[in-house]
Order: sequence, then structure tokens, then C-alpha cells
Amino acid sequence: MKRNRLEKLGDFVLGKGFYIVLFLCVAAIGISGYYLIRSVSGSEPAQEPVTANPSVTLPDSSAVFPGEQSHQPQPTPEPAAQPDDPQPKKDAETAAPAQPREVVYTWPVKGQVLRGFTVEALAYDETMGDWRTHGGIDIAAEEGRKVLAAGEGQVAEVYDDAMMGTTVTILQPDGVTAVYSNLAQKTAVAVGDLVDTGAVLGEVGRTALAESGLEPHLHLELLADGEPVNPLAYLPKLN
Repeated sequence: MKRNRLEKLGDFVLGKGFYIVLFLCVAAIGISGYYLIRSVSGSEPAQEPVTANPSVTLPDSSAVFPGEQSHQPQPTPEPAAQPDDPQPKKDAETAAPAQPREVVYTWPVKGQVLRGFTVEALAYDETMGDWRTHGGIDIAAEEGRKVLAAGEGQVAEVYDDAMMGTTVTILQPDGVTAVYSNLAQKTAVAVGDLVDTGAVLGEVGRTALAESGLEPHLHLELLADGEPVNPLAYLPKLN
């Protein structure tokens, strides 16, 4: 009896039982594969969430970097409005230089010419004891004789010269400078005075050491453009 059951069981296994066992094996493989795949997917690192692209700040296109030049267009200034009828500017008024004018001359003192004008040739100087030029004339006159202005003008200088004594200088409107030397120390004019021809300037003195060897006299010089000229060419001729 027992033998029959075992034989039936063996027949069942060899028959329909084979398919059942095959199905169970396939099912076991499927279940094992499912759990294997799940375990692998669970061990993968979590993916980072995708974030939006960060905003990028572009540099200012107008900025100028070292070594570069800006090529930005510059605004063109609008021209200033011009008046419809512009008036010409007046030139600044300038004082015109005084024009030389003629001067009437007179003798400052009347007397003999002791020494004449000589600048191109040497003349013997009795006081200095040598030969030298003489840029003026020496007119004999007693000490204390009044000295007159040979021409009109303005007194420019009154001073004591170490060699020519008390001296008065007058600038005349004809461009000539008149120099009166060997005057007495007390003069009748001061710097800035305007004098006419024949006005009293002072008196004949004995203050010129360089001409002390001569008798009392007036030393007169005339300068044109800074150069000495012969006074006899300007003074009227004596009878």
C-alpha cells in the first residue's frame, strides 16, 4: 500500500509535478531579481535637485580698463548763439606818444666860450693836465650870475655830481636833454617843475672839481637820443 503511494508520487513528479517545480523556480528567480534591483537602486546616491541657472552680471560696457580707450561718442556742444548784427569791438585807446616840437633857444648866460665842443678830437684839459674830449661848452660868467633855461621843458634831475658839481637836467619837447653843471648849490627849480625858455634855474657857482682850473663859468651839454651834440648848433648866434 505504501509502495503504491510512493510510485504515484513519483509518477506525479515526473508528470505534472515537473511543470510545477519549473514554475516555482522561475518565480523564485523573478522575486530574487526584483529584490536585487531594488537594493541596487536604493544604494545609488541621491541626485541633487536641479536649480535654475544663477544670474550672471555682465560688466558695464562703458567702463574703460587700463590700457584701453573709450570709444563712446561724445556729445557735440551746441555753438553759442551769435547776435544777428554783431558789433565790432572797439580797440583800447592808447595814448599816442608826444610828437617832438620845435623849441626856441636862448643863451643861458652871455659870455665868451672858454672851451668848445669836441668829441672827435682830443683837447688839452688844463685842470686835469691831459688830453680828452669835451662833450659840452664852457661859457664864461662871473660867480653868482643867474643861469637861464636855454629851452623849455620839464626838470628831470637836480643832483650834485662828484666831478661836475651841482647839476640840473631838463627834458625838452624837441627830444633834446639839456644839462647845466657847475651851478651854485642852491637851485631855483626842483624835479618835476615845468620851465619856459629863459626861466631862472640857479646861479653860476664853483662846484665842478673837474673844471676848477678855469675861471668861473657855466658848463652846458645838449644830448639828442642820448648822444652829445654841439650846443652852438642850437643856440642863436651872438652879434
